[in-house]
Amino acid sequence: MNLLLAIPHAVRLALLFAIGAGLAHLVERWARRLVAGQRGEIGVAPGLEVAASTLRVRTLAVDAAVGLLLAFLYWWETERLGLLRALAPANFAPGPADQLALHLAYASQAILILLMLAASLVDIADQTIPDAITVPGTLIGLAVAALFPASLLPIVAAPGGVPGLDFLTLASPNDWPPALAGRPNTAPLAVALGCFLLWCVALLPRPWRGRRGWLRAAALMMARLRREPSARGMLAIATLGSAIIVAVWAVGGDLWCGLLTSLVGLAASGALVWAVRIVGTWALGREAMGFGDVTLMAMIGSFLGWQAGLIIFFLAPFAGLVTGIAQWFFYRDNVIPYGPFLCLAALALVFNWGPIWAWAAPLFGPVWLVPVVMVACVVMLAALLALWKAVRGLLAIG
Repeated sequence: MNLLLAIPHAVRLALLFAIGAGLAHLVERWARRLVAGQRGEIGVAPGLEVAASTLRVRTLAVDAAVGLLLAFLYWWETERLGLLRALAPANFAPGPADQLALHLAYASQAILILLMLAASLVDIADQTIPDAITVPGTLIGLAVAALFPASLLPIVAAPGGVPGLDFLTLASPNDWPPALAGRPNTAPLAVALGCFLLWCVALLPRPWRGRRGWLRAAALMMARLRREPSARGMLAIATLGSAIIVAVWAVGGDLWCGLLTSLVGLAASGALVWAVRIVGTWALGREAMGFGDVTLMAMIGSFLGWQAGLIIFFLAPFAGLVTGIAQWFFYRDNVIPYGPFLCLAALALVFNWGPIWAWAAPLFGPVWLVPVVMVACVVMLAALLALWKAVRGLLAIG
Protein backbone atom coordinates (compact mmCIF):
# COMPACT_ATOMS: atom_id res chain seq x y z
CA MET A 1 0.00 0.00 0.00
CA ASN A 2 2.83 2.41 0.84
CA LEU A 3 4.44 1.74 -2.54
CA LEU A 4 1.14 2.51 -4.28
CA LEU A 5 0.60 5.72 -2.33
CA ALA A 6 4.20 6.76 -3.06
CA ILE A 7 3.31 7.05 -6.76
CA PRO A 8 2.29 10.65 -7.56
CA HIS A 9 -1.48 11.00 -7.58
CA ALA A 10 -1.62 12.34 -11.14
CA VAL A 11 0.39 9.33 -12.35
CA ARG A 12 -1.98 6.95 -10.57
CA LEU A 13 -4.98 8.57 -12.26
CA ALA A 14 -3.32 8.43 -15.68
CA LEU A 15 -2.47 4.75 -15.22
CA LEU A 16 -6.02 3.97 -14.13
CA PHE A 17 -7.40 5.81 -17.16
CA ALA A 18 -5.16 3.80 -19.50
CA ILE A 19 -5.92 0.49 -17.78
CA GLY A 20 -9.67 1.23 -17.67
CA ALA A 21 -9.77 2.15 -21.36
CA GLY A 22 -7.84 -0.99 -22.30
CA LEU A 23 -10.10 -3.25 -20.23
CA ALA A 24 -13.21 -1.58 -21.65
CA HIS A 25 -11.94 -2.33 -25.15
CA LEU A 26 -11.53 -6.00 -24.25
CA VAL A 27 -15.00 -6.06 -22.66
CA GLU A 28 -16.56 -4.61 -25.84
CA ARG A 29 -14.93 -7.26 -28.00
CA TRP A 30 -16.11 -9.94 -25.57
CA ALA A 31 -19.66 -8.58 -25.71
CA ARG A 32 -19.72 -8.61 -29.52
CA ARG A 33 -18.53 -12.22 -29.57
CA LEU A 34 -21.16 -13.24 -27.02
CA VAL A 35 -23.95 -11.70 -29.09
CA ALA A 36 -22.63 -13.33 -32.25
CA GLY A 37 -22.35 -16.67 -30.47
CA GLN A 38 -25.91 -16.46 -29.14
CA ARG A 39 -27.18 -15.91 -32.67
CA GLY A 40 -25.00 -18.62 -34.13
CA GLU A 41 -23.18 -16.15 -36.33
CA ILE A 42 -19.56 -15.53 -37.21
CA GLY A 43 -18.08 -12.09 -36.94
CA VAL A 44 -19.83 -9.02 -35.61
CA ALA A 45 -23.39 -9.62 -34.47
CA PRO A 46 -26.16 -7.61 -36.22
CA GLY A 47 -27.16 -5.98 -32.92
CA LEU A 48 -23.72 -4.40 -32.79
CA GLU A 49 -23.24 -4.12 -36.55
CA VAL A 50 -22.33 -0.62 -37.74
CA ALA A 51 -20.05 0.92 -40.33
CA ALA A 52 -16.37 0.39 -39.61
CA SER A 53 -15.68 4.09 -39.04
CA THR A 54 -18.73 4.48 -36.76
CA LEU A 55 -17.71 1.38 -34.82
CA ARG A 56 -14.20 2.75 -34.26
CA VAL A 57 -15.55 6.10 -33.05
CA ARG A 58 -18.06 4.45 -30.73
CA THR A 59 -15.47 2.05 -29.38
CA LEU A 60 -13.02 4.86 -28.67
CA ALA A 61 -15.77 6.88 -26.99
CA VAL A 62 -16.79 3.99 -24.73
CA ASP A 63 -13.17 3.14 -23.92
CA ALA A 64 -12.42 6.75 -22.99
CA ALA A 65 -15.62 7.06 -20.95
CA VAL A 66 -14.87 3.94 -18.93
CA GLY A 67 -11.24 5.00 -18.42
CA LEU A 68 -12.39 8.40 -17.14
CA LEU A 69 -15.04 6.76 -14.96
CA LEU A 70 -12.57 4.43 -13.25
CA ALA A 71 -10.03 7.23 -12.74
CA PHE A 72 -12.70 9.55 -11.36
CA LEU A 73 -14.08 6.81 -9.09
CA TYR A 74 -10.60 6.28 -7.65
CA TRP A 75 -10.19 10.00 -6.95
CA TRP A 76 -13.70 10.20 -5.49
CA GLU A 77 -13.31 7.23 -3.16
CA THR A 78 -9.68 7.42 -2.02
CA GLU A 79 -8.91 11.14 -2.16
CA ARG A 80 -12.24 12.85 -1.58
CA LEU A 81 -13.54 9.99 0.62
CA GLY A 82 -16.78 10.19 -1.34
CA LEU A 83 -18.13 6.88 -0.02
CA LEU A 84 -17.97 8.28 3.51
CA ARG A 85 -19.72 11.55 2.72
CA ALA A 86 -22.54 12.07 5.25
CA LEU A 87 -21.28 9.07 7.27
CA ALA A 88 -18.03 10.23 8.85
CA PRO A 89 -17.19 13.45 10.72
CA ALA A 90 -15.81 16.27 8.57
CA ASN A 91 -12.37 15.93 10.19
CA PHE A 92 -12.19 12.15 9.79
CA ALA A 93 -8.69 11.09 8.70
CA PRO A 94 -8.39 7.49 7.47
CA GLY A 95 -5.47 5.54 8.85
CA PRO A 96 -3.39 2.96 6.91
CA ALA A 97 -5.96 0.19 7.51
CA ASP A 98 -8.76 2.49 6.38
CA GLN A 99 -6.84 3.43 3.23
CA LEU A 100 -6.38 -0.24 2.45
CA ALA A 101 -10.13 -0.84 2.91
CA LEU A 102 -10.99 2.05 0.59
CA HIS A 103 -8.62 0.74 -2.09
CA LEU A 104 -10.07 -2.76 -1.80
CA ALA A 105 -13.59 -1.36 -2.12
CA TYR A 106 -12.52 0.57 -5.21
CA ALA A 107 -10.96 -2.52 -6.83
CA SER A 108 -14.10 -4.56 -6.17
CA GLN A 109 -16.36 -1.89 -7.62
CA ALA A 110 -14.12 -1.46 -10.68
CA ILE A 111 -14.49 -5.19 -11.41
CA LEU A 112 -18.25 -4.90 -11.00
CA ILE A 113 -18.40 -1.91 -13.36
CA LEU A 114 -16.60 -3.83 -16.11
CA LEU A 115 -18.91 -6.82 -15.65
CA MET A 116 -21.96 -4.55 -15.77
CA LEU A 117 -20.59 -2.93 -18.94
CA ALA A 118 -20.43 -6.33 -20.63
CA ALA A 119 -23.94 -7.24 -19.47
CA SER A 120 -25.38 -3.90 -20.63
CA LEU A 121 -23.79 -4.09 -24.08
CA VAL A 122 -25.16 -7.57 -24.72
CA ASP A 123 -28.58 -6.71 -23.28
CA ILE A 124 -28.91 -3.63 -25.47
CA ALA A 125 -27.91 -5.56 -28.57
CA ASP A 126 -29.81 -8.80 -27.98
CA GLN A 127 -32.25 -8.22 -25.07
CA THR A 128 -30.59 -10.97 -23.06
CA ILE A 129 -27.85 -11.29 -20.46
CA PRO A 130 -25.81 -14.49 -20.86
CA ASP A 131 -24.69 -16.69 -18.00
CA ALA A 132 -21.17 -16.40 -19.45
CA ILE A 133 -21.06 -12.96 -17.80
CA THR A 134 -23.12 -13.32 -14.64
CA VAL A 135 -21.99 -16.77 -13.46
CA PRO A 136 -18.23 -16.04 -13.35
CA GLY A 137 -19.07 -12.50 -12.20
CA THR A 138 -21.02 -13.82 -9.22
CA LEU A 139 -18.29 -16.27 -8.32
CA ILE A 140 -15.77 -13.41 -8.44
CA GLY A 141 -18.01 -11.34 -6.16
CA LEU A 142 -18.23 -14.18 -3.64
CA ALA A 143 -14.48 -14.80 -3.75
CA VAL A 144 -13.60 -11.12 -3.30
CA ALA A 145 -15.99 -10.75 -0.35
CA ALA A 146 -14.57 -13.87 1.31
CA LEU A 147 -10.90 -13.06 0.76
CA PHE A 148 -11.17 -9.31 1.31
CA PRO A 149 -14.22 -8.52 3.47
CA ALA A 150 -13.15 -4.88 3.65
CA SER A 151 -13.96 -4.64 -0.08
CA LEU A 152 -17.67 -4.52 0.79
CA LEU A 153 -19.33 -1.13 0.98
CA PRO A 154 -17.93 0.89 3.89
CA ILE A 155 -19.80 2.13 6.91
CA VAL A 156 -18.50 4.16 9.83
CA ALA A 157 -18.55 2.65 13.31
CA ALA A 158 -17.54 4.39 16.51
CA PRO A 159 -16.53 1.81 19.12
CA GLY A 160 -15.56 3.67 22.26
CA GLY A 161 -16.56 6.94 20.61
CA VAL A 162 -13.70 6.86 18.08
CA PRO A 163 -14.99 6.77 14.46
CA GLY A 164 -13.43 4.17 12.17
CA LEU A 165 -14.20 2.29 8.99
CA ASP A 166 -16.11 -0.97 9.02
CA PHE A 167 -17.77 -2.89 6.20
CA LEU A 168 -21.43 -3.49 5.47
CA THR A 169 -22.65 -6.87 6.72
CA LEU A 170 -25.94 -8.64 6.25
CA ALA A 171 -26.92 -7.50 9.77
CA SER A 172 -26.13 -3.80 9.21
CA PRO A 173 -27.04 -1.31 10.61
CA ASN A 174 -27.34 -3.67 13.59
CA ASP A 175 -24.26 -5.24 15.15
CA TRP A 176 -23.07 -8.61 13.88
CA PRO A 177 -24.84 -11.11 16.17
CA PRO A 178 -22.91 -14.04 17.67
CA ALA A 179 -25.55 -16.39 16.26
CA LEU A 180 -24.25 -15.67 12.72
CA ALA A 181 -20.64 -16.50 13.57
CA GLY A 182 -18.89 -19.51 12.07
CA ARG A 183 -18.20 -22.86 13.65
CA PRO A 184 -19.85 -24.32 15.72
CA ASN A 185 -23.07 -22.45 14.71
CA THR A 186 -24.76 -24.60 12.08
CA ALA A 187 -27.73 -22.34 11.30
CA PRO A 188 -25.69 -19.71 9.37
CA LEU A 189 -23.92 -22.52 7.50
CA ALA A 190 -27.31 -23.87 6.43
CA VAL A 191 -28.32 -20.38 5.27
CA ALA A 192 -25.09 -19.97 3.29
CA LEU A 193 -25.36 -23.35 1.59
CA GLY A 194 -29.05 -22.76 0.90
CA CYS A 195 -28.35 -19.43 -0.80
CA PHE A 196 -25.56 -20.87 -2.94
CA LEU A 197 -27.35 -24.07 -3.94
CA LEU A 198 -30.54 -22.17 -4.74
CA TRP A 199 -28.52 -20.02 -7.15
CA CYS A 200 -26.97 -23.14 -8.71
CA VAL A 201 -30.36 -24.84 -9.17
CA ALA A 202 -31.88 -21.67 -10.64
CA LEU A 203 -29.21 -21.68 -13.36
CA LEU A 204 -29.94 -25.23 -14.45
CA PRO A 205 -31.94 -25.71 -17.68
CA ARG A 206 -35.34 -26.83 -16.39
CA PRO A 207 -37.70 -27.53 -19.32
CA TRP A 208 -41.10 -28.49 -17.91
CA ARG A 209 -43.61 -30.34 -20.09
CA GLY A 210 -46.62 -30.66 -17.82
CA ARG A 211 -49.20 -31.75 -20.39
CA ARG A 212 -48.45 -35.43 -19.82
CA GLY A 213 -48.56 -35.24 -16.05
CA TRP A 214 -46.15 -34.29 -13.29
CA LEU A 215 -44.29 -37.59 -13.13
CA ARG A 216 -43.68 -37.67 -16.88
CA ALA A 217 -42.60 -34.02 -16.89
CA ALA A 218 -40.17 -34.64 -14.01
CA ALA A 219 -38.69 -37.67 -15.77
CA LEU A 220 -38.19 -35.71 -19.00
CA MET A 221 -36.59 -32.83 -17.12
CA MET A 222 -34.13 -35.15 -15.31
CA ALA A 223 -33.24 -36.86 -18.59
CA ARG A 224 -32.54 -33.47 -20.16
CA LEU A 225 -30.38 -32.44 -17.22
CA ARG A 226 -28.28 -35.60 -17.50
CA ARG A 227 -27.55 -34.85 -21.16
CA GLU A 228 -26.91 -31.12 -20.71
CA PRO A 229 -23.21 -30.15 -20.47
CA SER A 230 -24.10 -26.98 -18.56
CA ALA A 231 -25.82 -29.09 -15.88
CA ARG A 232 -22.59 -31.02 -15.28
CA GLY A 233 -20.71 -27.74 -15.03
CA MET A 234 -23.16 -26.37 -12.46
CA LEU A 235 -22.90 -29.63 -10.49
CA ALA A 236 -19.12 -29.15 -10.31
CA ILE A 237 -19.57 -25.52 -9.24
CA ALA A 238 -22.12 -26.53 -6.59
CA THR A 239 -19.86 -29.26 -5.20
CA LEU A 240 -16.66 -27.21 -5.09
CA GLY A 241 -18.43 -24.08 -3.91
CA SER A 242 -20.17 -25.91 -1.06
CA ALA A 243 -16.85 -27.34 0.10
CA ILE A 244 -15.28 -23.86 0.11
CA ILE A 245 -18.23 -22.43 2.03
CA VAL A 246 -17.83 -25.12 4.70
CA ALA A 247 -14.07 -24.40 4.92
CA VAL A 248 -14.62 -20.65 5.36
CA TRP A 249 -17.33 -21.35 7.96
CA ALA A 250 -14.80 -23.46 9.89
CA VAL A 251 -12.29 -20.60 9.83
CA GLY A 252 -14.90 -18.02 10.89
CA GLY A 253 -14.04 -14.40 11.66
CA ASP A 254 -14.27 -11.62 9.09
CA LEU A 255 -13.75 -14.04 6.20
CA TRP A 256 -16.95 -15.86 7.12
CA CYS A 257 -18.76 -12.58 7.75
CA GLY A 258 -17.81 -11.32 4.27
CA LEU A 259 -18.78 -14.55 2.51
CA LEU A 260 -22.11 -14.92 4.31
CA THR A 261 -22.94 -11.28 3.58
CA SER A 262 -22.15 -11.80 -0.11
CA LEU A 263 -24.20 -15.02 -0.31
CA VAL A 264 -27.25 -13.43 1.29
CA GLY A 265 -26.81 -10.44 -1.04
CA LEU A 266 -26.77 -12.82 -4.01
CA ALA A 267 -29.88 -14.72 -2.94
CA ALA A 268 -31.97 -11.79 -1.69
CA SER A 269 -31.25 -9.51 -4.66
CA GLY A 270 -31.86 -12.25 -7.22
CA ALA A 271 -34.99 -13.52 -5.46
CA LEU A 272 -36.52 -10.05 -5.38
CA VAL A 273 -36.22 -9.64 -9.16
CA TRP A 274 -37.36 -13.24 -9.66
CA ALA A 275 -40.52 -12.51 -7.66
CA VAL A 276 -41.16 -9.39 -9.71
CA ARG A 277 -40.59 -11.40 -12.89
CA ILE A 278 -43.24 -13.93 -11.85
CA VAL A 279 -45.73 -11.30 -10.68
CA GLY A 280 -45.12 -9.10 -13.73
CA THR A 281 -45.64 -12.00 -16.12
CA TRP A 282 -48.93 -12.81 -14.40
CA ALA A 283 -50.10 -9.19 -14.46
CA LEU A 284 -49.13 -8.46 -18.08
CA GLY A 285 -49.95 -11.86 -19.56
CA ARG A 286 -46.45 -12.17 -21.04
CA GLU A 287 -42.85 -12.33 -19.83
CA ALA A 288 -42.24 -9.01 -18.07
CA MET A 289 -38.53 -9.46 -17.29
CA GLY A 290 -35.92 -11.86 -18.57
CA PHE A 291 -34.16 -14.35 -16.33
CA GLY A 292 -30.90 -12.61 -17.23
CA ASP A 293 -32.07 -9.67 -15.11
CA VAL A 294 -32.40 -12.08 -12.17
CA THR A 295 -28.85 -13.40 -12.55
CA LEU A 296 -27.52 -9.86 -13.13
CA MET A 297 -29.12 -8.64 -9.91
CA ALA A 298 -27.75 -11.67 -8.05
CA MET A 299 -24.26 -10.77 -9.31
CA ILE A 300 -24.64 -7.16 -8.18
CA GLY A 301 -25.90 -8.34 -4.78
CA SER A 302 -22.85 -10.57 -4.33
CA PHE A 303 -20.61 -7.49 -4.65
CA LEU A 304 -22.70 -4.93 -2.77
CA GLY A 305 -24.92 -6.82 -0.31
CA TRP A 306 -28.67 -7.30 0.05
CA GLN A 307 -29.35 -3.81 1.44
CA ALA A 308 -27.75 -2.19 -1.59
CA GLY A 309 -29.56 -4.65 -3.85
CA LEU A 310 -32.91 -3.61 -2.44
CA ILE A 311 -32.10 0.09 -2.89
CA ILE A 312 -30.91 -0.51 -6.47
CA PHE A 313 -34.13 -2.35 -7.24
CA PHE A 314 -36.14 0.74 -6.28
CA LEU A 315 -33.82 3.19 -8.05
CA ALA A 316 -33.75 1.40 -11.43
CA PRO A 317 -37.43 1.85 -12.41
CA PHE A 318 -37.13 5.65 -12.43
CA ALA A 319 -34.82 5.56 -15.44
CA GLY A 320 -36.59 2.55 -16.93
CA LEU A 321 -40.08 4.05 -16.65
CA VAL A 322 -39.20 7.35 -18.31
CA THR A 323 -37.34 5.62 -21.14
CA GLY A 324 -40.03 2.98 -21.55
CA ILE A 325 -42.90 5.47 -21.81
CA ALA A 326 -41.00 7.60 -24.33
CA GLN A 327 -40.09 4.54 -26.38
CA TRP A 328 -43.69 3.31 -26.41
CA PHE A 329 -45.18 6.65 -27.46
CA PHE A 330 -42.63 7.35 -30.17
CA TYR A 331 -42.01 3.84 -31.50
CA ARG A 332 -44.92 1.79 -30.09
CA ASP A 333 -42.27 -0.59 -28.76
CA ASN A 334 -42.69 -1.69 -25.14
CA VAL A 335 -39.79 -4.14 -25.06
CA ILE A 336 -36.78 -2.46 -23.47
CA PRO A 337 -33.70 -4.04 -21.91
CA TYR A 338 -33.91 -3.58 -18.15
CA GLY A 339 -30.39 -4.73 -17.33
CA PRO A 340 -28.70 -1.39 -18.17
CA PHE A 341 -31.05 0.41 -15.77
CA LEU A 342 -30.10 -1.96 -12.96
CA CYS A 343 -26.44 -1.25 -13.75
CA LEU A 344 -26.97 2.53 -13.82
CA ALA A 345 -28.80 2.34 -10.49
CA ALA A 346 -25.90 0.34 -9.02
CA LEU A 347 -23.45 2.96 -10.27
CA ALA A 348 -25.58 5.78 -8.83
CA LEU A 349 -25.68 4.00 -5.47
CA VAL A 350 -21.89 3.62 -5.38
CA PHE A 351 -21.29 7.31 -6.06
CA ASN A 352 -23.92 8.38 -3.53
CA TRP A 353 -23.42 5.63 -0.97
CA GLY A 354 -22.77 7.96 1.97
CA PRO A 355 -25.99 10.01 1.88
CA ILE A 356 -28.07 7.04 0.72
CA TRP A 357 -26.95 4.84 3.63
CA ALA A 358 -27.26 7.70 6.11
CA TRP A 359 -30.91 7.99 5.05
CA ALA A 360 -31.68 4.29 4.60
CA ALA A 361 -29.85 2.76 7.58
CA PRO A 362 -32.68 3.41 10.09
CA LEU A 363 -35.12 1.70 7.71
CA PHE A 364 -33.08 -1.52 7.83
CA GLY A 365 -32.85 -1.51 11.63
CA PRO A 366 -36.15 -3.28 12.49
CA VAL A 367 -35.63 -6.83 11.24
CA TRP A 368 -39.34 -7.48 10.67
CA LEU A 369 -39.94 -4.32 8.63
CA VAL A 370 -37.87 -5.17 5.55
CA PRO A 371 -39.67 -8.38 4.44
CA VAL A 372 -43.05 -6.75 5.05
CA VAL A 373 -42.11 -3.80 2.85
CA MET A 374 -40.70 -6.09 0.14
CA VAL A 375 -43.89 -8.18 -0.04
CA ALA A 376 -46.05 -5.05 -0.06
CA CYS A 377 -44.00 -3.56 -2.90
CA VAL A 378 -44.27 -6.70 -5.02
CA VAL A 379 -48.05 -6.70 -4.55
CA MET A 380 -48.24 -3.00 -5.42
CA LEU A 381 -46.12 -3.63 -8.50
CA ALA A 382 -48.54 -6.31 -9.66
CA ALA A 383 -51.43 -3.87 -9.33
CA LEU A 384 -49.48 -1.15 -11.13
CA LEU A 385 -48.57 -3.46 -14.03
CA ALA A 386 -52.17 -4.64 -14.34
CA LEU A 387 -53.29 -0.99 -14.46
CA TRP A 388 -50.62 -0.22 -17.08
CA LYS A 389 -51.86 -3.16 -19.18
CA ALA A 390 -55.43 -1.81 -19.03
CA VAL A 391 -54.33 1.73 -19.93
CA ARG A 392 -52.22 0.48 -22.81
CA GLY A 393 -55.21 -1.46 -24.11
CA LEU A 394 -57.41 1.64 -24.00
CA LEU A 395 -54.77 3.69 -25.78
CA ALA A 396 -54.44 1.03 -28.46
CA ILE A 397 -58.20 1.03 -28.98
CA GLY A 398 -58.27 4.81 -29.19
